[in-house]
Amino acid sequence: MFDSPDEYDMPAEVDASVRTLRRVAIAHFAVFLGAVLLVPLLTVALDWWSEGRLFGGMSPNFAMAAFGLYLFFFVVAVAAARLSNAIEHRMLGGSSAQNVEEPR
Repeated sequence: MFDSPDEYDMPAEVDASVRTLRRVAIAHFAVFLGAVLLVPLLTVALDWWSEGRLFGGMSPNFAMAAFGLYLFFFVVAVAAARLSNAIEHRMLGGSSAQNVEEPR
Protein backbone atom coordinates (compact mmCIF):
# COMPACT_ATOMS: atom_id res chain seq x y z
CA MET A 1 0.00 0.00 0.00
CA PHE A 2 2.75 2.48 0.95
CA ASP A 3 5.80 2.66 -1.27
CA SER A 4 8.05 4.22 1.34
CA PRO A 5 7.86 5.03 5.05
CA ASP A 6 7.65 8.77 4.23
CA GLU A 7 4.16 8.45 2.72
CA TYR A 8 2.21 8.28 5.95
CA ASP A 9 1.99 10.51 8.97
CA MET A 10 3.45 9.45 12.28
CA PRO A 11 1.21 9.61 15.38
CA ALA A 12 3.36 12.39 16.85
CA GLU A 13 2.87 14.49 13.70
CA VAL A 14 -0.87 13.94 13.82
CA ASP A 15 -1.00 14.88 17.53
CA ALA A 16 0.99 18.07 16.90
CA SER A 17 -1.29 18.98 14.01
CA VAL A 18 -4.43 18.37 16.09
CA ARG A 19 -3.09 20.50 18.96
CA THR A 20 -2.26 23.33 16.57
CA LEU A 21 -5.65 23.14 14.86
CA ARG A 22 -7.37 23.12 18.26
CA ARG A 23 -5.57 26.35 19.22
CA VAL A 24 -6.60 27.93 15.92
CA ALA A 25 -10.23 26.88 16.44
CA ILE A 26 -10.30 28.25 19.99
CA ALA A 27 -8.79 31.55 18.84
CA HIS A 28 -11.32 31.94 16.03
CA PHE A 29 -14.16 31.04 18.39
CA ALA A 30 -12.97 33.74 20.81
CA VAL A 31 -13.02 36.31 18.00
CA PHE A 32 -16.49 35.13 16.96
CA LEU A 33 -17.83 35.27 20.53
CA GLY A 34 -16.31 38.71 21.08
CA ALA A 35 -18.03 40.10 17.99
CA VAL A 36 -21.37 38.55 18.91
CA LEU A 37 -21.23 39.94 22.44
CA LEU A 38 -20.08 43.36 21.27
CA VAL A 39 -23.40 44.19 19.56
CA PRO A 40 -25.59 44.00 22.70
CA LEU A 41 -22.90 45.71 24.76
CA LEU A 42 -22.85 48.61 22.32
CA THR A 43 -26.65 48.79 22.51
CA VAL A 44 -26.52 49.17 26.29
CA ALA A 45 -23.50 51.50 26.36
CA LEU A 46 -24.21 53.89 23.47
CA ASP A 47 -27.55 55.60 22.86
CA TRP A 48 -26.76 56.57 19.27
CA TRP A 49 -26.09 52.91 18.43
CA SER A 50 -29.79 52.12 18.61
CA GLU A 51 -31.32 55.59 18.11
CA GLY A 52 -29.22 56.91 15.23
CA ARG A 53 -30.36 56.52 11.64
CA LEU A 54 -28.42 55.35 8.61
CA PHE A 55 -29.61 54.68 5.07
CA GLY A 56 -33.24 53.64 4.79
CA GLY A 57 -34.01 54.64 8.36
CA MET A 58 -32.03 51.74 9.83
CA SER A 59 -30.21 52.20 13.10
CA PRO A 60 -26.53 51.22 13.24
CA ASN A 61 -27.55 48.39 15.57
CA PHE A 62 -30.05 46.98 13.06
CA ALA A 63 -27.63 47.36 10.15
CA MET A 64 -24.94 45.53 12.10
CA ALA A 65 -27.33 42.72 13.06
CA ALA A 66 -28.85 42.45 9.58
CA PHE A 67 -25.73 42.73 7.43
CA GLY A 68 -22.50 43.37 9.32
CA LEU A 69 -22.46 40.26 11.48
CA TYR A 70 -23.12 37.94 8.54
CA LEU A 71 -20.30 39.52 6.57
CA PHE A 72 -18.05 39.21 9.62
CA PHE A 73 -19.05 35.55 10.10
CA PHE A 74 -18.20 34.81 6.48
CA VAL A 75 -14.79 36.49 6.76
CA VAL A 76 -13.97 34.61 9.98
CA ALA A 77 -15.08 31.30 8.44
CA VAL A 78 -12.95 31.80 5.32
CA ALA A 79 -9.95 32.86 7.41
CA ALA A 80 -10.31 29.86 9.73
CA ALA A 81 -10.68 27.42 6.84
CA ARG A 82 -7.70 28.79 4.93
CA LEU A 83 -5.47 28.84 8.00
CA SER A 84 -6.52 25.33 9.04
CA ASN A 85 -5.92 23.97 5.55
CA ALA A 86 -2.50 25.64 5.40
CA ILE A 87 -1.52 24.22 8.79
CA GLU A 88 -2.66 20.75 7.83
CA HIS A 89 -0.88 20.93 4.48
CA ARG A 90 2.39 22.03 6.09
CA MET A 91 2.28 19.57 8.98
CA LEU A 92 0.76 16.48 7.34
CA GLY A 93 0.42 14.64 4.11
CA GLY A 94 3.78 14.66 2.45
CA SER A 95 7.22 13.21 2.53
CA SER A 96 10.10 15.21 3.88
CA ALA A 97 11.54 15.36 0.36
CA GLN A 98 8.46 17.28 -0.82
CA ASN A 99 8.82 19.94 1.88
CA VAL A 100 12.48 20.75 1.15
CA GLU A 101 13.12 23.37 -1.49
CA GLU A 102 15.50 22.45 -4.26
CA PRO A 103 18.67 24.58 -4.53
CA ARG A 104 18.85 26.94 -7.48
